[in-house]
Amino acid sequence: MSLGCYQTILFPTKGKSGFSSWNPLKNSQLKGNKISGVEFSNFHVSQGRKGIPMRLKSLLSVDTAVEIEGKEGFNTGSKYDAIVIGSGIGGLVAATQLAVKGAKVLVLEKYVIPGGSSGYYRRDGYTFDVGSSVMFGFSDKGNLNLITQALAAVGREMEVIPDPTTVHFHLPNNLSVQVHREYSEFINELMSKFPHEKEGILKFYGECWKIFNALNSLQLKSLEEPIYLFGQFFQKPLECLTLAYYLPQNAGDIARKYVKDPNLLSFIDAECFIVSTVNALRTPMINAGMVLCDRHFGGINYPVGGVGGIAKSLAEGLIDQGSEILYKANVTNIIIDQGKAVGVKISDGREFFAQTIISNATRWDTFGKLLKAENLPKEEENFQKVYVKAPSFLSIHMGVKADVLPPDTDCHHFVLEDDWTRLEEPYGSIFLSIPTVLDSSVAPKGRHILHIFTTSPLEDWEGLPPKDYEAKKELIANEIIGRLEKKLFLGLKSSIVFKEVGTPKTHRRYLARDMGTYGPMPRQIPKGLLGMPFNTTGISGLYCVGDSCFPGQGVIAVAFSGVMCAHRVAADIGLEKKSPILDAALLGLLGWLRTLA
Repeated sequence: MSLGCYQTILFPTKGKSGFSSWNPLKNSQLKGNKISGVEFSNFHVSQGRKGIPMRLKSLLSVDTAVEIEGKEGFNTGSKYDAIVIGSGIGGLVAATQLAVKGAKVLVLEKYVIPGGSSGYYRRDGYTFDVGSSVMFGFSDKGNLNLITQALAAVGREMEVIPDPTTVHFHLPNNLSVQVHREYSEFINELMSKFPHEKEGILKFYGECWKIFNALNSLQLKSLEEPIYLFGQFFQKPLECLTLAYYLPQNAGDIARKYVKDPNLLSFIDAECFIVSTVNALRTPMINAGMVLCDRHFGGINYPVGGVGGIAKSLAEGLIDQGSEILYKANVTNIIIDQGKAVGVKISDGREFFAQTIISNATRWDTFGKLLKAENLPKEEENFQKVYVKAPSFLSIHMGVKADVLPPDTDCHHFVLEDDWTRLEEPYGSIFLSIPTVLDSSVAPKGRHILHIFTTSPLEDWEGLPPKDYEAKKELIANEIIGRLEKKLFLGLKSSIVFKEVGTPKTHRRYLARDMGTYGPMPRQIPKGLLGMPFNTTGISGLYCVGDSCFPGQGVIAVAFSGVMCAHRVAADIGLEKKSPILDAALLGLLGWLRTLA
């Protein structure tokens, strides 16, 4: 699920290790954090409150400054092989993959913990995931278990809890569909709702499996590196041709080849909305195939102790490999020398230099803010013609009395009650995660966590006086909670014991994402993924990684982006095989193909 959320600046705690099924007898409490070999104790903020704790100001503020600056005696004069701006999952995967190849890497993170939209924060005994709790790529099989592979590369494992239901849809016309972990159960349930569309259902999801199986059979590296690309083609020509065939296609067009029922097509729109926050006609078929099948192949698996443990484990693994991560390091400029990216400057005036610079910021932030004096490369102009910033989110984190939830409640829900046309409208669809259904350790005894989020544009929150801003947060949050109370959980409002609300302004401020966006979405119906840029840029030595690169949004997608970026950079700095002639030819071809979008 591709959901942009906000980061906190509370210090993370230590998760478990060991990839295995959930054992309820094990204690999954967290124990602290190590940075550059130095052990830090937990940092916790609490305040006494009467009644329900309501923190409707900045969700991400702390009451005491925390200063963590990586290694003692940090040497700004060091020359690195790569500097990574930002420690989101894409940036950390790129950094760790490079480190295990022998590169000396420095990660610069604006806050005091890693993770970006996949971080977490703690309040009053709750451990809240700041982004989605739907974790793809976390299984123990196949080639698309990219999170598992990234952790293993730096000697890390995490204990996970299998989720029996990816998501429970609550849709117009009282359509209720559970996406079961077992593919046959899901398909049988969907066909029971649309018996007249049995053949169309099998054919559409069958095409998704063609894409997934092709991807899952390949060793995933950079599509911008010709030696790898040609090698994969000669080893797996059919699979490569399959992916090339689907590259310019969208899920909605494929669905309409086989399905006629408008309600079933709307359901497929909702499936794709979770993938990309746009409908099926604007969702690339490769993205849809990857996500709609991996949930059954590897399944959704929740890391014990919370999602934030992924980034923390990757950061620890990076340091174990001899590389470094510097917190409270807000990059303000990328330094260009004779047309090449050679370093970065952070807000306190320090400068760091490297052979290559990798930006985990959005492309809008990278080229609009970090490269203020540079002319926008032609490729970036083309990107911004095809894609716009997707809207941000209103997020509500709540602690509720456990007895308000029925015993068989699913972990993840998608709610659109009355009108299909509201699917993509602000505040129309509601995403709900209840991670305590899987892992009770992330909340106090007798409590559940509800993480609610809905699309919301930044414009709705601009220019409001502080009092009006707080009042609007409370008003909209109460409306959203009221809808969930009416549809799912009677008595929900009276069961609330803790609540915090974040807006797009929160996301913009603490994630440094332009307009609070979580990534790009196409201006109009795209040609699949044809217009999505890869990791290289029009500036020598500068690479991008994350959700505004191929293949797009979502944890598994940004991890893929990180793997691809590390491979391309490793070739460029001499850690992988490279052919300059083939490189030039392939990069020119890929650039031309993007102009067709």
